[in-house]
Amino acid sequence: MRLSSQGNTVVTLLADPDAPTDIAQGIARTLPDRLAEKSGRGRRFDIKVITEPFTSGTEDLATLMCRIFDRGRTENWDIVVALTDLPLHSHGRKLVVDLSHEHGLALLSLPSLGGLRLRTKAGRAVEEAVLSLAGPRTDGAEESRRDQPLGSFAGPLAPIHPGQVDEEETADLRYVVSGPRGYLRLLGGMVRANRPWRLVPGLSKALAAALATGAVATVNSTVWSLSEALSMPRLVIAMVGSLALMIGWLIVDADLWHRSAEVSPEARKRAALYNASTVVTVGVGVFVCYVGLMGVNLLWALFILNDRVFASMTRTPLHATEFWTLSWFVASIATVGGALGSGLESDEAIRAAAYSKREQERRRTLQDHDDEQSSEQAGADTDR
Repeated sequence: MRLSSQGNTVVTLLADPDAPTDIAQGIARTLPDRLAEKSGRGRRFDIKVITEPFTSGTEDLATLMCRIFDRGRTENWDIVVALTDLPLHSHGRKLVVDLSHEHGLALLSLPSLGGLRLRTKAGRAVEEAVLSLAGPRTDGAEESRRDQPLGSFAGPLAPIHPGQVDEEETADLRYVVSGPRGYLRLLGGMVRANRPWRLVPGLSKALAAALATGAVATVNSTVWSLSEALSMPRLVIAMVGSLALMIGWLIVDADLWHRSAEVSPEARKRAALYNASTVVTVGVGVFVCYVGLMGVNLLWALFILNDRVFASMTRTPLHATEFWTLSWFVASIATVGGALGSGLESDEAIRAAAYSKREQERRRTLQDHDDEQSSEQAGADTDR
């Protein structure tokens, strides 16, 4: 790729839809000033954001980088930084950043940055990648840049040269994470990309069923007696069981479990990672609903329960502990009722909790795009 004349460099942030695009747009607002300040020499950077699905988790990195390179060459872009929320792997390692100084390309896998301070980390990663790609193009300077980490961003990451492993690789420098810490970091980033807080309003019908169940259970004298008789371990078991039932039912009902048709170890690891992120995402959403149910049940109990009636049924005075225990137990009962109500939800309400669904959608989009290009090419050949 070429660098623009007149001291201006056009940096294109090519982002997958949804969260990557939101992050790219936020980065674009402050990136030009930071780049101009750090690069010096009066250089200016123009940032533009392009939204389109360009990734598929089944593609190898070399194919993906070639796809991005072809897109940039067609549009005559100077520097391209691609952002995706799909996890990418390189020879068993979790990819964070892929760099090609020759072609002015960088590929950033957002989940590998972890689930905390994602926008800050992504902004720093993009900034360091652009500064590395926009540096002097002399052979000596380029080799020196390849041996240096991406500033403070790359502290815990391991740099490798892909050419040492596979001569067909497009990238010349790659940053990866590995080991248990890298797995947990990637899993946290995937859960963050799934945005589990969006699952709660999507379960409106399930919440309505749970609230109705809780309202009835709160005024049931049998439930009062049971809440007083149950020990703390049994209450915990009731909570865990109801949460597990709700999580399992949502995953099964919406067909969120990822089953890979491939038998390679890489495909099995990817499927396990996808399913783990789905379980954690749905679990976080369901737990938030559970806590909300406890709060609503507590307010309802404070309003409706009568001390003398409760004491006559349970032979226990109605104090703060009894309110808390009853609300906790009723939340478990209501969650089971909510699991039945969740069967009324549409798959669209919770599909964002599964990486496999997004990957399937992007794979179809990419296939449709390739088919369209093939048809146009065939029509052009026919006209000739």
